[in-house]
Amino acid sequence: MRHFKNFMLFLMVAGVCCISGCKTKAGSTLEPIVKTTFGEVRGSYSDTVYAFKGIPYAKAERFMPPQDPDAWDNVLECKNFGFVAKQIVPWIPDSTQDEKKLFNLNVWTQGINDGKKRPVMVWLHGGGFHVGSSNDPMTYGQALAKKGDIVVVSVNHRLNILGFLDLSACGEKYAQSANVGMLDIVKALQWVKNNIENFGGNPSDVTIVGESGGGGKVGTLMCMPAAKGLFHKAIIQSGTLINTMNKEKSQSLGLAVLENLGLKKEDVQKLDTISYLALVKAGNDAIAKIAGPRKPGSPTMFGFAPSADGVVLIQQPFSPGFADFSKDIPLMMGSTFNELMPTAYADKKLTLEQAKQRLAKEYGNKTEQYIKLFAKAYPDYTPQDLLSIDKVFRPYTIRTADARAKETSAPLYMYLLAWKSPVDSASKGAFHGLDIPLAFNNVDMRTDWTSTTPEAYKLADKMSSAWINFIKTANPNVEGMLPQWEPYTAQNGATMYFDNECKIVNNHDRELMQFIKPLE
Repeated sequence: MRHFKNFMLFLMVAGVCCISGCKTKAGSTLEPIVKTTFGEVRGSYSDTVYAFKGIPYAKAERFMPPQDPDAWDNVLECKNFGFVAKQIVPWIPDSTQDEKKLFNLNVWTQGINDGKKRPVMVWLHGGGFHVGSSNDPMTYGQALAKKGDIVVVSVNHRLNILGFLDLSACGEKYAQSANVGMLDIVKALQWVKNNIENFGGNPSDVTIVGESGGGGKVGTLMCMPAAKGLFHKAIIQSGTLINTMNKEKSQSLGLAVLENLGLKKEDVQKLDTISYLALVKAGNDAIAKIAGPRKPGSPTMFGFAPSADGVVLIQQPFSPGFADFSKDIPLMMGSTFNELMPTAYADKKLTLEQAKQRLAKEYGNKTEQYIKLFAKAYPDYTPQDLLSIDKVFRPYTIRTADARAKETSAPLYMYLLAWKSPVDSASKGAFHGLDIPLAFNNVDMRTDWTSTTPEAYKLADKMSSAWINFIKTANPNVEGMLPQWEPYTAQNGATMYFDNECKIVNNHDRELMQFIKPLE
């Protein structure tokens, strides 16, 4: 009888294990192992989503194009985020940065080795081309992978002087040095093409997405021949600032860095032995000497950023459009109502007359004309709005969208995030980056920006659904959740206005933006 009881207990335990998926073979929930071209990786599993963090996709020497990473024999543990690019910011600890080990990416997916081909989203982080990381909690891909059954990939790559120092004047060896940070991203996209199928993704259905500098990276890839065919749709969020770097400027900057370090062209290899901090100082001094300090609100960028050399980068994006070989790429783009503007929302008692007095310092006798155009664009405006509206990203986004609509018949969708953060401590309105946790459906990861109000979750549901649908179909329409969203043309100006009540507006602020920042 005792043996029978033990046997029954064994069957019960075995049955529970089978039901709960507690097998330890490769690909099970407790032991998710995936083979890549360089070796096997082991991730983690939570709430229906597999996560693989810190997967190596490349290696590189200083200022050199990326190469394949070294292969590994044992299963590589990829349960924790990898190192990020070298940079100097207070919110990213030095201990998490590494010049050699930063070449890694993260993957979130609902299926591995299952034969399914899910649409793939590749996220490129913001921070200009200078700072940032793909390991930010509000850009975790768990929520999107679960909600939309898509595969989410995020990438770390070289930044600032290590990613964009042009030493091409020092010899053919350094011919691509001005753009190696972007070539890292191309290398990551090649990894996606060669490996994402084992993570349940479709290498023939990849959408590149980025905000701010990440949006600039998306636009840059649309002008890089090496990236052609590696992505099939694109989303640019608040990323239309104009990069002014070309070969002449970037070469001059590179030579100025050498001069600041007491080096000649023939000494260029000595840069390999110079500390990162010394490089940064020499670079900052060179920029200041050549271009002076960048003015806040300037729509142009100068410094360590991609250089339009005519080979790696055919042209700068947003100038005003993109390279011809990207003309068939469906595109969604937009900005936020306030972006990086200093806002007046903390002044709750501001009157219209007080706002007029402050506006007069900028617009003089045209103040009333400005207010009239503002009222036409935003009938429910407040005095604080008059002083707080974005004057940089929105005008250039309209300019780029107009050019894009003329150069291609590929789908183009425009949006404007007008929803203002209800978090009192923010007092920044619809500020730069607020669309990130909403589009990622990651409100809980950034409640100090979004709050935990029902309105925040509802808007995140709408925006993330639109992003998912665009990634899946090149069409962001969400039946029953958003009004009908037409493709954009310069004539219809169709723009999805994201707020508590979402609506379509048509060229609603074109006159206002033209008044604020006349563009050709």
